[in-house]
Amino acid sequence: MSISKPVPFALTLLCLGAHAQPAAPDIATLTATDAVQQLCVGTLTSEQLVTTYLAQAKAGANLNAFITLDEAGALKAARAADALRKRGGACKPLAGLPVVIKDNIQVRGLPATAGSPALKGFVPTADAPVVAKLRAAGAVILGKTNMHELAFGVTGYNPAFQSGPEVGVRNAYDASRIAGGSSSGNGAALGARMAPAALGTDTGGSVRIPCAFNGCASLRPTMGRYSQQGIAPISHTRDTAGPMAQSMADVALLDRVIAGGGPLKPADLKRVRLGVVPAFHANLDADTRAATDAALDKLRAAGATLVEVEMPGLTELNGAVGFPVALYEAHDDMVAYLAKYRTGIDIAQLTAGIASPDVKGTFDAFVVPRKLPAPNGVVDAKPAYDHAMRVARPALQKLYRETFAKNRLDALVFPTVPRVALAAGPEASSPENFGALIQNTDPGSNAGIPGVQLPSGLGAGSGLPVGLELDGPAGSDRKLLALGLAVENVVGRLPAPKSK
Repeated sequence: MSISKPVPFALTLLCLGAHAQPAAPDIATLTATDAVQQLCVGTLTSEQLVTTYLAQAKAGANLNAFITLDEAGALKAARAADALRKRGGACKPLAGLPVVIKDNIQVRGLPATAGSPALKGFVPTADAPVVAKLRAAGAVILGKTNMHELAFGVTGYNPAFQSGPEVGVRNAYDASRIAGGSSSGNGAALGARMAPAALGTDTGGSVRIPCAFNGCASLRPTMGRYSQQGIAPISHTRDTAGPMAQSMADVALLDRVIAGGGPLKPADLKRVRLGVVPAFHANLDADTRAATDAALDKLRAAGATLVEVEMPGLTELNGAVGFPVALYEAHDDMVAYLAKYRTGIDIAQLTAGIASPDVKGTFDAFVVPRKLPAPNGVVDAKPAYDHAMRVARPALQKLYRETFAKNRLDALVFPTVPRVALAAGPEASSPENFGALIQNTDPGSNAGIPGVQLPSGLGAGSGLPVGLELDGPAGSDRKLLALGLAVENVVGRLPAPKSK
């Protein structure tokens, strides 16, 4: 990780005091929304906030959350934000708020490695449009976060970039566990209070799984809601950027900056109908089942109507879309990205430089030769891809539309991941674990519909975060965010991890 020599936290606070700035913020409980309010009224400065989060990031170097921590750039931007405010300029929507960016999203002047040593020399000259929106709204970029290499996985067990003694991005609540992925560093940074807000990407669960494992909130928007330019791809028909933060209000704030719209009020749960699909409640560990059941009980008590619904053929349709689309589109999409943004390498050099055995195996066996796994080896990917695009995906989307319409549902509700965070190690990234962890996030991704993740509690046995997901109809993002606000009010947010 590119960081300068750590500054003792006590010394940091002493220096702040010497400049007669406001009292240090309590980042254990501070949300992005609260921080912006305090920045706008002057009870908090951007420089102070950035300094505090930088110190927290350095103190948690063992989690491997960052690839590049841009201390000098962040402090310069923070001081500029404070100077603008002192001159009496209008308070911007993000007003000097520190944010972190997943390292497959381009940020001007910082390496965009996509978690791979093959791209460590690629430094973009422009922000991705989604980053440009955040920066124009006043955001201060703290740095670029670690991730599952090339976003091809959901554990974050990436051997390429380490700031701590152990391999892989580690869980904020238990450093012996994975952080989830592929937006792994964002999840760890948010859970460990190294940042109040983040921008990640999601192809099959990658902003939702890390937040489920690290106790944060996130949105996978409807496909096409956000620009995909300037983002290292897997699949142009499945990839999307997505906001991650400490609370649903923060996620809604980031979405408003990127996609537009006014402030939201929480939905009236007494007028909400939520669908419970048994397939999404299968294969749960004890902690996840107990936390999910408790959350659903709280929603019923608050007046929400929960309806059990069936989605016949869901698993088969999803299987006919998921791997055929992602593995087939990955080749051409990556070839085009490497050339368009003048990265200096081609796909053969990228593949040769992959550090993670699971990702290297996927590229060598499937992505580069355009193959798919089959019972007796591999088969050509093109026929399965054509079937997915022509038949299976339209049928999956129709199944979701009809399920929402026939049952008059506002959303489906289910545990984001069927189990709490796994022990960290190479075996965490096995194909079996990959399939288990994306069980509930993948179908909505393939259908292109929006989904929000928020914490439902801490596991009684493990003490680890458990996530709750709400998936809504295509285009219902703001309605879904309003629903998320209401659910969070009932279920509550998680406490920060206990100091070890």
